Amino acid sequence: MKSVQHIAYLLLVLVLGAIVAKEGSFIFIPLLWAVFFAFALYPISSWFEQKRIPRGLAVGLSILLVSILAFGVFYLLLNQVFGLIREIPEIGENVKGKLARYSEQVNLLMGEGWMESHSPADVGSLFQLVDLNQTLFATGKSLTLIGIIPLYTFLLLYYKDFFIEFLVRYTSKNQQAILHWVNDSGQVIQSYLAGMIRVTAIVAVLSGVFFYFIGVKFFILFAAFIAIMNLIPYVGVFLSSVFAIAYVFLTTDSLAYPFLTFVSLWGIQLLENNLITPLVVGSKVKVNALAVILAILVGGWLWGISGMVLFIPLIGVLKITLERSTNLKAFGYLLSDDVPVNEGVENFWKILRRKISREKK
Repeated sequence: MKSVQHIAYLLLVLVLGAIVAKEGSFIFIPLLWAVFFAFALYPISSWFEQKRIPRGLAVGLSILLVSILAFGVFYLLLNQVFGLIREIPEIGENVKGKLARYSEQVNLLMGEGWMESHSPADVGSLFQLVDLNQTLFATGKSLTLIGIIPLYTFLLLYYKDFFIEFLVRYTSKNQQAILHWVNDSGQVIQSYLAGMIRVTAIVAVLSGVFFYFIGVKFFILFAAFIAIMNLIPYVGVFLSSVFAIAYVFLTTDSLAYPFLTFVSLWGIQLLENNLITPLVVGSKVKVNALAVILAILVGGWLWGISGMVLFIPLIGVLKITLERSTNLKAFGYLLSDDVPVNEGVENFWKILRRKISREKK
C-alpha cells in the first residue's frame, strides 16, 4: 500500500512540476540559462578577483568581454542573413527555372500535363513571410529574455557566497554531502558548456571550409547555423543539413554539389560524434542515448529549443543527484551509460530461454 502511495505522490509531483515548468517558462528559461552562464563565467571572474579587482567589477568585466564577442559574431551573422534575404527573389526565379526544366523531363516520362497537375499553384508561396504580428511578438519576447539573462548571471556570480552560506545553514546535518553535490554538479555543467563551445567552434570551422571551397556565398552563416544546431543532438544536425543541402541545390546547376554537401556534412557529423566530442567534452555527462533522447523530447515540449539544449546537462545533474541518494541509486544507474555484461545477467537470460523452450514443448 505504501509503495502505491509513493508512486502516486511521485506522479503527482511530476505532473505538477511539468505544469509549473511549462507555465512559468518565461521565468525559468532565462534563470536556468543564467545559472549555466554563471558556471561558465566563474573561472574568468575568479581570475579577475585574484588580480584584486572588486567582485562586482570582475563579474561585470567577465560578462562584458563575453557580450562583446557574442555581439561581434551576431553582427557578422546578421549581415549574412540580410544578404541572404536580398537574394530570395533570385532564388525564387532559380526555383521556377529548375521546376520548368524538371517538369519537361517528367512530362516526357509520365505524359504531357502530369507535372502541372501535381505541382503547387504558386511557387512564390514557398517564400511568403510569416505573420508580422507573431514575428514581432516572438522577437520582443526573445529580446526580453536575452536582456535579462546577463542581469541574472551578474547577480548569481555576485551573490555566490550568499547561496553557499544558505546551503550550509539549510543542511546543517549533511553539509559535506551537499557541498560535494554542488561541486560535482558545477563541474558537470562547466565541463559540458566548455566542451560544447569547443565542439561548436570545430564543427563551424570544418563546415565553413567545406562551404567556402564549393563556392557557397554565405558560407559563414551556414557554417554557424550547422554548428549551433549541432548543440541539439540527433534533431539539430538533420534540420540544419536539410536547409544547407536545399540552398546548395537551389543555387547550383549540378546535382553533384548537393550530393557532395550531404556526404561531407554526414562525414563531419560522424567525426564529431565518434572522435571530436569524446575527446573534447569527455565523459562528464555519462548518460545513455535513450535518456538523452527523452530529455530532448521533454525539454522541447516544455521549453522549445532552449529546453532541448538545457535538459542534456540537467539530466547529468539529475543522475549525480540520484546516485548520491541511498534509496534512488538504481534510478541513477538507469540513466548511466554503463551496460555490464556479467555472469548474473547471462544466467538470467539462459534460464529465461530454457523456460520458454520447455513451455513450447
